[in-house]
Amino acid sequence: MTVSSRRPRSQRDGLGWRPVAAQRPAMSAPWWPWLASRDSLTARLIEASAGRAFHVHLVGQGVGVPTRDEALALGLPARRHAWIREVALCVDERPWVVARSVAPLDRTLKQRLLTLGERSLGSWLFRQPDLVRGGLEATPAQAPFGACPSRWGRRSIFHHGATTLLVQEFFTMAMADDLRLPTR
Repeated sequence: MTVSSRRPRSQRDGLGWRPVAAQRPAMSAPWWPWLASRDSLTARLIEASAGRAFHVHLVGQGVGVPTRDEALALGLPARRHAWIREVALCVDERPWVVARSVAPLDRTLKQRLLTLGERSLGSWLFRQPDLVRGGLEATPAQAPFGACPSRWGRRSIFHHGATTLLVQEFFTMAMADDLRLPTR
């Protein structure tokens, strides 16, 4: 994956992330469980797909420069390289969620992420006994990566031992349409 250090203005200036509870007044009730749940999103998607084919499409992964917003969230110096992984979580070949994970360069984590292939990050992450998930933030902004229009995004930071990982997930319009979720 090639990640450019030149970013569109919207990525350099942030996406208006706020604690998920602060975004609640702007979202309809059906969206709340999708944005506020702290369990595995993959498991929730598989359940909601009602037996339809679910798979993870690996869009790309490699070393790149995180956006300014991502670096700030992780406490990384500007322009510091990090490990970046982008995937689409698909149901019947339709992307329901586009996700981007960013982590400081760490040989052990890099090896773990490389071996995931087209498996979800959650399939490994939620099996870690020392996993600590930080607060959830949400935004009504479009995903700044991937090519799918989205309705809402959420992100949180996971801590596993000495490893820190930012996970950003954007719920696509395809998912909203398939599940008959309202616009906001």
